[in-house]
Amino acid sequence: MPSRRAPTRLLTLLLAALLCARALPAAPEEPAAAPAPAPAPAPPGSTVYNIEIIVFRATSPLGGPEDWSAEAGARNIAGEESASGAATVGHFVAALPSSVWQLGELESRLRTSGLYVPVAHTAWAQTASSWGTRAGFTLQKLGIEVPGLSGSVFLERGQWLHLGMSLTYAMAAPPQGLGAAPDTPFTLNESRRVRFYERNYFDHPAFGVIALVTPAQGARPPGR
Repeated sequence: MPSRRAPTRLLTLLLAALLCARALPAAPEEPAAAPAPAPAPAPPGSTVYNIEIIVFRATSPLGGPEDWSAEAGARNIAGEESASGAATVGHFVAALPSSVWQLGELESRLRTSGLYVPVAHTAWAQTASSWGTRAGFTLQKLGIEVPGLSGSVFLERGQWLHLGMSLTYAMAAPPQGLGAAPDTPFTLNESRRVRFYERNYFDHPAFGVIALVTPAQGARPPGR
């Protein structure tokens, strides 16, 4: 929906500014993270990826009223490519403990900004599905239980690696200014090419997701 492009670009800019801000108090240093527990065996020859996401809602709208019911069928795919070879479905390897999460400081900045409210934070290891399958895992499988929030997250490998999600969030109190009644379902249906260690923003005027994808082997802090 073209009418939402400018507000979502604004959301990305605000998040980027928040990430780089120095006025906010720095998060206290934490002891070295304990190693993650041994994962369940992945299919032979497959690559395992770590995925970490923060789901947040906006406290004020970045956009105006729209026909929110028209979102459900919309799909935004960045970097289309052709499928090749036999289709495979990603394998869930393990949930990752909070001791190895890498976005904790960013969650703290969101929480103290007054602009956004984190509602879920989780991480897991998995193999990728084939491009175009949209085969992923439900939020419940990933350990997210938030009233009104449902959907799935998928990781696909074609020529490039893509992370996508199809989420619906029906908030009891949507941001004023969106022209949405309580429990209006907002839909975020997007897939984009991702690179290791780069934070990715999935935008919506009412809520959004910050995601980080890293290789399970040899992982390092984002942005380094």
